[in-house]
Amino acid sequence: MSHPIRVAIVGSGPSGFYAAEGLFKAGRGVQVDMFERLPAPYGLVRHGVAPDHAKLKEPMRVYEGIARSPEFRFLGNVTVGRDVSVDDLRAAYHAVLFCCGAESDRRLGIPGEDLPGSHTATEFVGWYNGHPDYRDRQFDLGQEVAVIIGQGNVAIDVGRILAKTVDELKHTDIAEHALECLAQSRIREIHLIGRRGPAQAKFTTKEFRELGELADCDPVVDAADLALNPESLAELEDRSGSVAKKNLEVLKGFAARPARAVRRRLFLRFLLSPVELEGDDRLQRVVLERNRLEGAAGRQSARGTGERITQASGLLFRSIGYKGVAIPGVPFDARQGIFPTRDGRIVDETGAPVPGLYASGWIKRGPTGIIGTNRADSLATVTSLLADLGALDAGPRPGAEGLAALASGRGPRVIGFEDWLVIDRAEVQRGAAKGKPREKFTRVGEMLQLVPRPLR
Repeated sequence: MSHPIRVAIVGSGPSGFYAAEGLFKAGRGVQVDMFERLPAPYGLVRHGVAPDHAKLKEPMRVYEGIARSPEFRFLGNVTVGRDVSVDDLRAAYHAVLFCCGAESDRRLGIPGEDLPGSHTATEFVGWYNGHPDYRDRQFDLGQEVAVIIGQGNVAIDVGRILAKTVDELKHTDIAEHALECLAQSRIREIHLIGRRGPAQAKFTTKEFRELGELADCDPVVDAADLALNPESLAELEDRSGSVAKKNLEVLKGFAARPARAVRRRLFLRFLLSPVELEGDDRLQRVVLERNRLEGAAGRQSARGTGERITQASGLLFRSIGYKGVAIPGVPFDARQGIFPTRDGRIVDETGAPVPGLYASGWIKRGPTGIIGTNRADSLATVTSLLADLGALDAGPRPGAEGLAALASGRGPRVIGFEDWLVIDRAEVQRGAAKGKPREKFTRVGEMLQLVPRPLR
């Protein structure tokens, strides 16, 4: 083949970089242009991983190595669907691979959900991680009781950040505006609420165990909540229940701990679902319904009993899952919040593959798995893409040079990877002065001012 295979990757998180890695390793002469709407790459590794989990950010070193490939080009500050259309990409590239994640939260669908004081976990996580979209969000940490709906790792992260002291956070890369606000927090109680039982909670044991290591907050568990029904006991005996079994042991340890004189307490509560949020001008109470589990082992679901209790709360975060966002020109399953695919190929309403369109990561499979899960997922999609090259390759494609909106200079200021490295170094320097690994720039304008030169 006398010309390179040009692939556009939309999104610069883990699935995007693992897809680029897979394409390069295939030895097929592939050139990758990666489009990202922010000037900064790395997606949830940068803006989703909790600041006190520095080791989970280490994959960024791998991604930087991939980005240094001579066949790779980063085009930051470019929004696909606004600055560049999907049709433009399809004309300029042999294939377009969407790795744009799940950017919105699922709703509870209950009365009062939009009262002031009710927020999504995504907003809070983005706020304390310095994401430009959430820089100006405000959270009333003057309240004494916070409720978190959900029992996955993101819910654990939110609870842990609310529970930690400033001394526990000040040497992380938490955004300075968030640290200043958390320093004034009056929160005394944090309630982490799940609709099913302790055997079905979705957190991983390592993150869960950290709740018992907080300097000035104790986890609180009612021992009665740890009495499991026969189906849950059967789930624990199944191989897939090994994490749940470890989590149950951690819970038992929490329940048996003697109380300390601490500033805050984090309550782990089960078999409860929110049915209404109440308040006059803002959130004041969360109405919860007690649940029971129904169904066979491995397929149990929560069913309301009709019994209701009220929990006072001035602050609530929902963390019950995420949904992707539609992009004009790409089929979208609104119910599941994903781009519908078969073997990584995006399919239309009839189930037929759309030529040249692929997906990987959360926008393909939904918000499941950990960072490393995306490698196998991306490689599976890359395998399909490479298998289709015979049908896709209709001669040379221009790549980014064929995108009039970018080539004309009338579009957004494109940030290349070398430009990003300038921003990166500036963040590290700002952080060093404060004893932090970095101090992120939280506004796009601040980043662009550092790199006024155009993409070369």
